[in-house]
Amino acid sequence: MDMERARREEMRWNILRALYAAQPMGTSEAIIKTALIEIVPDVTVMDVRRELDYLCERGLAEINKNRPVWFAKASWHGIDFVEYTVDCFPGIARPEKW
Repeated sequence: MDMERARREEMRWNILRALYAAQPMGTSEAIIKTALIEIVPDVTVMDVRRELDYLCERGLAEINKNRPVWFAKASWHGIDFVEYTVDCFPGIARPEKW
């Protein structure tokens, strides 16, 4: 498997989990980056922004880009996705439900 692709898909899943944990307020890109460092040690703010933008395009997150620091929260669809009430689609490394 392509390691860069696996890295992106894992980041997307963990960003969604971070946004889910930050409900209902949401959180900043800096806090998301801090949460990801344990999983992806070389993660950058640009990585976080790229994957947040991807999740927003898929309807799983909402982003406020009108500040110097982006702020994001899970959409209703993103919440359902993390709670395994909707099917997983390609591009996100969501583990199988136990």
